Amino acid sequence: MEDLAKRGGAIEVLAAFLKLGLTSFGGPIAHLGYFRDEFVARRRWLDERAYADLIALCQFLPGPASSQVALAIGLRRAGFAGAFAAWAGFTLPSAIAMTLFAYGAAAAGALGAGWLHGVKAVAVAVVALATYNMARALAPDRARGSLAVAAAIITLAAPLAWGQIAAMALGGVVGFFLPDVEATQGDAQSPIAIGRRVGAAALIAFFAFLILLPLAAAATSNHAIALLDAFYRAGALVFGGGHVVLPLLQAAVVPPAWIGNDAFLAGYGAAQAAPGPLFSFAAYLGAAMTPAPNGVAGAALCLAAIYLPSLLLIVGVMPYWAALSAKPGVRAALRGVNASVVGLLIAALYRPVWTAGILSAVDFSIAAAAFLLLFSWRAPPWAVVLLGALAGAALS
Repeated sequence: MEDLAKRGGAIEVLAAFLKLGLTSFGGPIAHLGYFRDEFVARRRWLDERAYADLIALCQFLPGPASSQVALAIGLRRAGFAGAFAAWAGFTLPSAIAMTLFAYGAAAAGALGAGWLHGVKAVAVAVVALATYNMARALAPDRARGSLAVAAAIITLAAPLAWGQIAAMALGGVVGFFLPDVEATQGDAQSPIAIGRRVGAAALIAFFAFLILLPLAAAATSNHAIALLDAFYRAGALVFGGGHVVLPLLQAAVVPPAWIGNDAFLAGYGAAQAAPGPLFSFAAYLGAAMTPAPNGVAGAALCLAAIYLPSLLLIVGVMPYWAALSAKPGVRAALRGVNASVVGLLIAALYRPVWTAGILSAVDFSIAAAAFLLLFSWRAPPWAVVLLGALAGAALS
């Protein structure tokens, strides 16, 4: 059994995340379930508590939470090279697919939507299993189970990002007063070797870009700087990630006529079918908004711009997070926050995963069969996703 304290290399990290980047359907909440199965249960790169702490941290930071968790796992495992490898492996497959879609959107739309709906039904099973597994680990008693349900209710009642933040804040406050019933020790892996000076420099850079890029875009007529500013702000200011970034990007790129609204929504629909992070939608927009033959360069620019804030925040916060999370009061609050994370999973299981994936008895049957394969037969997720797509196409 692998030692939790063992460090790895960037190639190992790249291979692990490339597999997930090719097979992780279902959106950011499902991604967290895939990550747990791969890096906590199977590879044992970190333990349950350390993984829950990373989720809690990334839920509080703006940006795509699942991609930030991937960055943090890669950073823990193999330093800065591991962080880049994790991002590249998890993000580039969907980014390449979305760039290609920008060049052939009409042909791709002719393939039909039945297979896509089958994938959405399988996503229900993936998220349900992730919710079950994380509830067992993070909300195993009455108090934290009740807190998880309360967080789910708050999140569903206020579906915007502020509802998630309120649920997490409630979890932290309530968790501070919960008795410490955990007798296990923390993660045995060594702290991430990032100095506080490096962390402070990253945070300064984060705010400097946020302030200076709009000024540079206003002072020049350079289209590349305008794109960099728009996508950096979207990555820096969105809480909740995923679907929450849609209105920010739409307001940034449609009014100036960089892209039409129909083309924008067509790309967003295609992003639902791609594995990996939804923020790869930025690659589609960059390719679609940049005149040929520079579409690939535009895709790379927008993709880098929307993810740069996440990298700066993770590098900036992690050196301080290691010391903070070791304090008893902070650990107590984290127990409540982690229970609230389960509530976010419960809420996401209903909306948007269930509401988008279960529209008929056939959809429910596909989801139930997928859950059986994942839970009882321990089938690999990529195989279940493939079977779901084939079932959806056959039954549409």
